[in-house]
Amino acid sequence: MTNLDTSDTTEEPGPGGYAAARLLLLQEKERPGPPRRAALARLTDDWLAGLFAAAAPPRGTALVAVGGYGRAELSPRSDLDLLLLHDGTADKAAVAALADRIWYPVWDLGLALDHSVRTPAEARATAGDDLKAHLGLLDARTVAGDAGLVAALRTTVLADWRNQAPRRLPELDALCRERAERTGELQYLLEPDLKESRGGLRDAQVLRAVAASWLADAPREGLDVSRRRLLDARDALHLATGRATDRLALQEQDAVAAELGLLDADTLLREVYEAARTISYATDVTWREVNRVLKARSARPRLRTLLGRGGGAKPSVERTPLAEGVVEMDGEAVLARGARPERDPVLPLRAAAAAAQSALPISPHAVRRLAAAARPLPVPWPAEAREELVTLLGAGEATVPVWEALEAEGIVTRLLPDWERVRCRPQRNPVHTWTVDRHLVETAVRASSLTRRVSRPDLLLVAALLHDIGKGWPGDHSVAGETIARDLAARIGFDRTDTAVIATAVRHHLLLVETATRRDLDDPATVQSVATAVGTLGTLELLHALTEADALATGPAAWSSWRASLVSDLVKRVAGVLAGEEPPDPEAAAPSAEQERLAIEALRTGEPVLALRTEPVVPDGAEEPQEPEPVGVELLVAVPERPGVLPAVAGVLALHRLTVRAADLRAVSLPRDLGDGPVLVLDWRVAAEYGSLPEAARLRADLVRALDGSLDIPARLAEREAAYPRRRGLAAPPPRVTVAAAGSRLATVIEVRAQDAPGLLHRIGRALEGAAVRVRSAHVSTLGANAVDTLYVTRPDGSLLPDEEAIDLARTLEEALR
Repeated sequence: MTNLDTSDTTEEPGPGGYAAARLLLLQEKERPGPPRRAALARLTDDWLAGLFAAAAPPRGTALVAVGGYGRAELSPRSDLDLLLLHDGTADKAAVAALADRIWYPVWDLGLALDHSVRTPAEARATAGDDLKAHLGLLDARTVAGDAGLVAALRTTVLADWRNQAPRRLPELDALCRERAERTGELQYLLEPDLKESRGGLRDAQVLRAVAASWLADAPREGLDVSRRRLLDARDALHLATGRATDRLALQEQDAVAAELGLLDADTLLREVYEAARTISYATDVTWREVNRVLKARSARPRLRTLLGRGGGAKPSVERTPLAEGVVEMDGEAVLARGARPERDPVLPLRAAAAAAQSALPISPHAVRRLAAAARPLPVPWPAEAREELVTLLGAGEATVPVWEALEAEGIVTRLLPDWERVRCRPQRNPVHTWTVDRHLVETAVRASSLTRRVSRPDLLLVAALLHDIGKGWPGDHSVAGETIARDLAARIGFDRTDTAVIATAVRHHLLLVETATRRDLDDPATVQSVATAVGTLGTLELLHALTEADALATGPAAWSSWRASLVSDLVKRVAGVLAGEEPPDPEAAAPSAEQERLAIEALRTGEPVLALRTEPVVPDGAEEPQEPEPVGVELLVAVPERPGVLPAVAGVLALHRLTVRAADLRAVSLPRDLGDGPVLVLDWRVAAEYGSLPEAARLRADLVRALDGSLDIPARLAEREAAYPRRRGLAAPPPRVTVAAAGSRLATVIEVRAQDAPGLLHRIGRALEGAAVRVRSAHVSTLGANAVDTLYVTRPDGSLLPDEEAIDLARTLEEALR
């Protein structure tokens, strides 16, 4: 370890000696974490004390560190929070000159400085008006000068804090809630703010302040470790970026992980999330206790009035039974006096289920006792334990805080050992709102509202809880999850038949939505493949509900009435096959009335016809939407079949800054009495990148020009791309184009996975035209930044592409999209 001699900084108060010593300290690799922060604080103390002494300070003055510096927790780029305190006896000019002799060297060194000059009375008055200033003064520490003056201020400020706690703590609670609303929850953010986000360093400091009020205290288990872990991450972030930032941006995470000696960015995020979860849970418990105490205090005067000034017997606390061994007391679910967790292994689940069903938080003391004393459940679980788990999962939103309490004490991992691999695991797809474990709980919450749609609600809820359990393992998470779900279902006590259903649901939980949005539902092979995978009508209805719950729990971009209608259509067709019905002939599928009207008009005029429906479309049997669809509005285009339709339409939409959210292209043959010749009908969902939608007439005019060659779409798109340079950020993975084996008996199925971007579908269409293949139908699915476009193509004569030609086409598309 390098021995850092800082004596020269005391003798030479100029910035040069301090800067060199500071740089040497920050370059040390042997002393990270708390020792380095404390050493940096001592080094800074010595330098500032030298500046203070060299300025010949008047009597009755002191230099005070407050906030993080007061706690001796200096990160490499932390602000210096300083207060120049004076007793008011010195000449104002002398005090101002002293301040200048300290502040200017700090500024000359380029350090951020938060400074003030006050008397104790002024500091106290400022604290009374400014809650943040009051919190900072709670950590006041003498750097140089009159230590007695600082000690007196600390004593006064702390006494004020405790006396004013009933008024100031609700104010602090409101500030914390507003900050959380603005910055989000650290434990779920891909780019969290380590300080300001909920569960971050700011909340950890708030917990210290609440404890200092003597009104309530936070659960201390793991709190110091979590706070230290976030501070270490912030140190590494400052060193990796060279900037005073608290936001852990995606592009910095690998460097920060390396600075901390961690395996990778995911390991970093998981450690950060675990720390934030501990702080968030402590925050919830602490504020609940604060509110309980304040409510009890406000009730005492009224109670004394009712009982008379003479006092009387102390009223007993009401305890309302909730379940065997569980009662409600003071707004929490607690253990009954006669509860014996050491003899009742089902009690943790029974208590959790009772709390959630009653929409009550479960007492942290009760959870801690259950974690310490309850015996492990036998394997397989008894029927009562299984039923209590299902009851807990079926309680809706009230399940979440109860589940978090169980997780905080390790009970969930003890019940479901495989949970440890998904706990706090980040999901780097920005469509996902939650970490893997929280997403699983949220899916169960969503599924609880769908239990009336299935014959086995218990299987739905457990499948929802386990559907992504394989994400803790390498490879396809659905394949890994099937094996894990089979083991866990048997552990929970389901019989072989039910275990097989749960495992099938986990294996195929993405089957319905991926098939509905990426495959041609008029192709019998599509429907038959789903029917074969699902097997029974009971499993199909369970998968249907699980699909919706999973999507709703993923994020707002993952579900809409449009996707719901596609999935419902697929389920209806698969149910028919499972019931023994003959699938309809795709060649005989009739167009809708609107499609037929547009197709007739296109044949009559020989030109494209458009219809842009700006009102949200309500699928058959669905309720009226309460707000606009996130997937956009419906655009119908009918064009007499000819080469270049797909790239022309896609290019015109890109020029008008319309994003294609979902698309379907197919050739429609009209009855002879209505017209002669096939018509291409494109039924798409589009949304404006920004601003309002263009008029249909303008879209049609540009489409006519694109089809006759007078509008050079590639050149126009290239001009626009050149005018708007690509933003910084992580490089997108390269596109991947594959041939779906046995995807259809009517066409060759090509699947394109790429980063969504303006003009993507136009480039795909041009590449297909260049390859001289005919597009039978196209299906576009966009989720966040990722596009999955499925193309049913044939040779010009309508025959399938031979295997080698299909593979060559996939390679051609990949090259065109790079």
